[in-house]
Amino acid sequence: MEACREDPSLKSVKPGCHTRTRRRSIPTHRRVLLTTIGLFIAIFMATLSGAIIVNALPRIIEDLDGTQRQYSWVFAAPLVTATVATTVWGRLADRTSKKRLAQASVLIFILGSILTGLAKNTEVLIGLRGIQGVGVGGLLSLVHIVMASMIPSRERGRYMGYLGVVTALAIVAGPLLGGIIVDTPVLGWRWCFWIGVPVGVVALLLLECMPPLRTPVSHTGNSVLGAILLLSSISTLLVWVTLVGDLFEWSSWPSATVAGGGIALAILAWLVERGSTDPVVPLRIIRKRTMALAITASMAVAIVTMSTLVHAAQYFQITRGYTPTQSGALVVPMMLGLMCAMFVSGHMVTRTGRWKGHLIVGTALATVGIALLGTINQATSLVHLGIYMSLLGSGLGACTQNLILVAQDSLMYRDLGAGTSIMAFFQSLGSAAGVTFLGTLLALKSEQVFADGMAAHPGTGEWIGEGEILSWIQTRPVPGPTRDLAERAYGEAIALTFHVSAGAALAAFVAVLFLPAVSLRTTVGRVEAPNE
Repeated sequence: MEACREDPSLKSVKPGCHTRTRRRSIPTHRRVLLTTIGLFIAIFMATLSGAIIVNALPRIIEDLDGTQRQYSWVFAAPLVTATVATTVWGRLADRTSKKRLAQASVLIFILGSILTGLAKNTEVLIGLRGIQGVGVGGLLSLVHIVMASMIPSRERGRYMGYLGVVTALAIVAGPLLGGIIVDTPVLGWRWCFWIGVPVGVVALLLLECMPPLRTPVSHTGNSVLGAILLLSSISTLLVWVTLVGDLFEWSSWPSATVAGGGIALAILAWLVERGSTDPVVPLRIIRKRTMALAITASMAVAIVTMSTLVHAAQYFQITRGYTPTQSGALVVPMMLGLMCAMFVSGHMVTRTGRWKGHLIVGTALATVGIALLGTINQATSLVHLGIYMSLLGSGLGACTQNLILVAQDSLMYRDLGAGTSIMAFFQSLGSAAGVTFLGTLLALKSEQVFADGMAAHPGTGEWIGEGEILSWIQTRPVPGPTRDLAERAYGEAIALTFHVSAGAALAAFVAVLFLPAVSLRTTVGRVEAPNE
């Protein structure tokens, strides 16, 4: 049997060793396996909650008389709350029971799902989706924290591959399932939210099997003020991104006031956190080269992933006229590429311990794929679309999970919760900012193209005002020429969002190039920080 190697920062030993530490026995393989299955089910549930409404949302917005900006906020609301809650969940994991925190996040998600399915208007729907996001924020960070607490980095590459496959399956199944649900009269769109409840109950029961995991950091004080300022800053800036260009112009006093307020709150949060003995976001972690570069790349990848999923559904349903079910089937090439790349990459990283090549190739493929999607219009061949989306999915699959793995490998065990939550925080921030900013850009561009077309051909129909193009073409009997113009407007606007996303993908590629190539650890925990 391989000799056990102690890690003073963990006060534990290598998994698989049948030795006892001073505190407790090493968790059994059975408990670790059941916990891992529970974590996979939990992340499947959280991912499904976002993916399942991708193709159902046009029908939901139509049923609740929503607008294009509300369309974006139904996606953005859980991303915003997940973003602002992620750091708190992760930092709590360094202080208290990881099992109870994971179960609490599942319970919050279940409650949010039940209430969301009862929403009677778009405003209430957005608010209740925010409750879902609080639970999702916990799962996004805690799933990776718990896995990193039980499984060494080198072995975790394989498990991250499995986790990636589970995530990809949820993304693949979600749009198809959502389309089927809204197209089935006896179900209706509300079941898109309720279907995750029984899945969450199963995850909750399996997480009860979680082995005892050491809490490495003693509670020396809590920067409550810093947390409040940080969360307020993020929320303010995301609200500004969503409302600017709609309720007020970019270069206006309201815009400057909201944006300036968000920046001022961020500066105050930084000052408070820097002086705290126990900050919510330890700045020393972010200053590390590996963490800073991994955060940059991960945030950029999240922008590309979420914006593609959201806007591809609108492209297929509004620009091309496909049903929600058909739209779900048309994104399968991207999801298959994502799933296969995650699985293969995870196993290769575990076998070799080398990861940088996967990140370089992945971000390069993602950049090429999203740039090609930026060339589409309302007449682009479905074959070409499938190829572009396969390239993009393969690239995203090769780098999404590996970026988290690399970041965790650079951390000491006492910083595992904080560091992982910081990664999840910036991923959520990228997703939220991508959806809100690119959604605003899409609305402005589609309205501009549509208005220009109406001005050039005044006899094509009656225009009822900016900001309402989506609800207008969905709820009114629109004449053929006007609908053609609306479809062209959306096609051009969605292509523009893909062009902007290509810039984010290129930033991820550059960041990955500068990551230091080090071998992954074979033990849980770290005695000291890496040389960087």
